[in-house]
Amino acid sequence: MMMRRLFLTAGVVGALLATTLAVPAQAHGSATDPPSRVFGCFDRWGSDFQNPVMATEDPMCWQAWRANPNAMWNWNALNRTGVAGDYRAAIPDGQLCSGGLTHDGRFASMDKPGEWRAASKPRQFTLTVTDGVRHGADFLRVYITRQGYDALTQPLRWSDLELVTTTGLQPGAPGVYTAQVDAGTRTGRHVVYTIWQASHKDESYYMCSDVIIGGGGTSTPAPTTSAPTTPPPASGGCSATYAVTSQWSGGFQGEVRVSAGRAAIRSWAVRWTFASGQQIASSWGAAVTTSGSSVTASNASYNGAVAAGGNVNFGFIASWAGTNAVPALTCTATT
Repeated sequence: MMMRRLFLTAGVVGALLATTLAVPAQAHGSATDPPSRVFGCFDRWGSDFQNPVMATEDPMCWQAWRANPNAMWNWNALNRTGVAGDYRAAIPDGQLCSGGLTHDGRFASMDKPGEWRAASKPRQFTLTVTDGVRHGADFLRVYITRQGYDALTQPLRWSDLELVTTTGLQPGAPGVYTAQVDAGTRTGRHVVYTIWQASHKDESYYMCSDVIIGGGGTSTPAPTTSAPTTPPPASGGCSATYAVTSQWSGGFQGEVRVSAGRAAIRSWAVRWTFASGQQIASSWGAAVTTSGSSVTASNASYNGAVAAGGNVNFGFIASWAGTNAVPALTCTATT
């Protein structure tokens, strides 16, 4: 789902529910890859948040929508002002994902441990924060939970985190800030905790992103299958790889990695045909259209440009029945 579409969806729903769902004028953004908990819940369910299937397919988002839908409509406003860099003093243990119960506890549901939908990541990956207002980043400070932390049962504490990188200043345009993350020897389910210090004033944002390092997308046992598509391009162009990162009865989460060749690309599109009747229900990180069993996924507004040798990911939730065969993909790009 494109970021442009997300902003439009929030605006339409906010107009319909204006008496209770006022969106702050100074809202900015959040981690979009790997998605923060609040952004992921809005991205996957913002247009279908009353669908009871969420209770079984995405139970942590279900509890969050039930607790306070206003948190999801304001996914880009999980922030605090005036902290002056003393983050540990401002945010107690057990409240890290809600920014210390910021905005009168609106985001309290983000602190609940459980089986949040997790993005599959290699040990080295690029973290992306998207800022719709483009005020810039003094820095991104990125932590990952220590090996042995149990995200399913333990509220997040500062002592559970290990700092892995801090970036330098990043300008506001084009509203995308990145950090190169090295997870070291970690494996399995972890929480990536990101602090984004905005540049326009003393305003800091707090993001919990659930990841599975070197594995599938949730702790539910699932066959993680993948297939390369076109061979990696020698110069221009792109290639794409498809993976089933999590699977449950009647549904699954998929992820596609788009890789540039030895030349940078400006935009990309991935196409495939499902052979087993799979149907995509929601997506993130790409604009996905379907026609029967044919699928076309084009880059979002913030991830079309890929450096030479670089890659970006997008994901989706889909249904399946009987078999869940991996399709063959084609990737085309504009250089």
